[in-house]
Amino acid sequence: MERKIKRRRTKVVFVGKVGIGGNYPISIQSMTKTKTASIRETIKQIKDLEELGCEIIRVAVKDEEDAKAIREIKKEISIPLEADIHFHYSLALLAIDSGSDCIRLNPGNIYKIEEIEKIVEKAKERKIPIRVGVNAGSLRNKKIEAETMVKFARDYLKILEGFKFYNLIISLKASDVLTTVEAYRKMAKLCDYPFHLGITATGPVFEGGIKSAIGIGILLSEGIGDTIRVSLTGEPQEEVKVAREILSSLGLRQFGPQIISCPTCGRAQIDVVKIAQELQRKLQGKRFTVHSKRLPKVAIMGCEVNGPGEARDADIGIAGGKKCALLFKKGKILKRIEEDRIVPTLLKEIEKEVS
Repeated sequence: MERKIKRRRTKVVFVGKVGIGGNYPISIQSMTKTKTASIRETIKQIKDLEELGCEIIRVAVKDEEDAKAIREIKKEISIPLEADIHFHYSLALLAIDSGSDCIRLNPGNIYKIEEIEKIVEKAKERKIPIRVGVNAGSLRNKKIEAETMVKFARDYLKILEGFKFYNLIISLKASDVLTTVEAYRKMAKLCDYPFHLGITATGPVFEGGIKSAIGIGILLSEGIGDTIRVSLTGEPQEEVKVAREILSSLGLRQFGPQIISCPTCGRAQIDVVKIAQELQRKLQGKRFTVHSKRLPKVAIMGCEVNGPGEARDADIGIAGGKKCALLFKKGKILKRIEEDRIVPTLLKEIEKEVS
């Protein structure tokens, strides 16, 4: 029986038209890996990410050229844009004037009270939120612990709240999974601002995907987290794919039919790997709308040991035989199908379920 995760109660903050916190769906973010001032290249990357399901995009603002480029970029994208600001408060002001939907400030390198006040005034004027983005690598401490990260966040919040600014999102990221998890847990007890979750500097796609899934997954399973960004050393499209899987694995969002498949072994008499990959590839090109009923769970099982049981538990499934398979639907056997007809048959049955 599926368990529904009870989410932490938070304030609601809007980044563009995307609601963060409250009962809004946990949104997916990514960050461009282009020079922001390379406008055409940046727009193309954002559009590619939009297609995959990215809902908020962050861009690096390293100089005035980057900040000014935001105005042109915003004209051609459909999702909200967050400007990532470090060291120079004046870039935050310029990025806001250029149309940014959110500003990320790093307490480790923008901390002068008078500079923060100017940013707050501009953010209030444009009615956009600020993300307090604590990053362990930017803090002026040799030993980074969860308590240190939380203290930096709380001190920064006091400054912002002192200016009567409450349109805030918080993130507390370290490259160590357990430190990050502990920091968010502690902060969750101290405020009701929405959280942006992530593990920083995780590494290449495979290793980073695992670290992110563990860290973000632990917190989401406890109801902590309102928007997520998976940081990977690789193409940003991979970040969105991993983020979608994290959310769908926990039953927090649905993006398409869930495929479960056996790891395959010497008993399998059909090519489970090929079938699962082909089905996944064909489904990735489709857009699904979740109506009142959930999207189907599809099982691809290679043999008669666990196959029938798993296939029956799914909405649609196959259990392999000798170059063929039994097709199950809602626990009942429908028919026997040849191996080369497995994928087309499953696609047809999925279409029936979602139409």
